[in-house]
Amino acid sequence: MAGEAGADERPLLDSVDRPWRIEPIDLDALTKPFLGTIVVGLVITVAILLVGFLSLLRRTSRLRARLDLLTRGEEGESIEDVIDSHLDRVQAMARGVDDLTRRTRRLEEASLRSFQRVGLVRYNPFEDTGGNQSFALALLDAAGNGWVLSSLHARTGTRVYAKAIIDGRPESGLSGEEAAAIRPATA
Repeated sequence: MAGEAGADERPLLDSVDRPWRIEPIDLDALTKPFLGTIVVGLVITVAILLVGFLSLLRRTSRLRARLDLLTRGEEGESIEDVIDSHLDRVQAMARGVDDLTRRTRRLEEASLRSFQRVGLVRYNPFEDTGGNQSFALALLDAAGNGWVLSSLHARTGTRVYAKAIIDGRPESGLSGEEAAAIRPATA
């Protein structure tokens, strides 16, 4: 039995090398005087953490809203795919604007050669016919080039004449009515 008693009193692993023994600490006795301060400190810490959490939650929701706005209509795609899609659309729009610019330029150039200025005078050249059935019509482009079309109506028939106008001046002589038709077209 003496051998058994020695077997029960084996030294602990941490006490083999240390000849001194550590006394247990009474945490209850140490914390009791500061318990109120500790609780207040923990409550303040929890409140600060709660405010921080709410702030992060608010920021996260704002970022989510901005991301949703950016990726609107693009479900399941990464932000890189969405940005690539938007850039493709922007480039397509730029190409469309360039095409419209070219087409507009061609239309503007063509419009300079089209009739833009018009003058019309109706008159009665003969006293024996009724009404103002004769006319002089001036059609000019932006540079003042074009022609004057004259129609003389009589009882025996109608005659039509055309005279060229270059830079606002006739190539041949004009009647009073033809000159009167050119005035509003060149004004």
